[in-house]
Amino acid sequence: MTQNQVNLTLPDSLLAAAKDYSEKFGYKNVQDLAMECLRQKVFEKDFDEDFTEKELELIDKFIDLTLSRQDLLVGKKELDKVLLR
Repeated sequence: MTQNQVNLTLPDSLLAAAKDYSEKFGYKNVQDLAMECLRQKVFEKDFDEDFTEKELELIDKFIDLTLSRQDLLVGKKELDKVLLR
């Protein structure tokens, strides 16, 4: 498989958050996190993009709160248990 390089410019706060997330959730680096995010967005067909503006605001608020309070960070299994009931 041919691999191509892509350069991204990120604000300092997003890069710092991505580095923290990568470390906490077992990604080798920010590049692997970005690749996984792109893979999910591009190839997973069952992703529902029909969120309302209010739902998107709540999701953003949840992410911000989670990143600011480390005690709320959980793994994928724990999050799936709560969200997929």
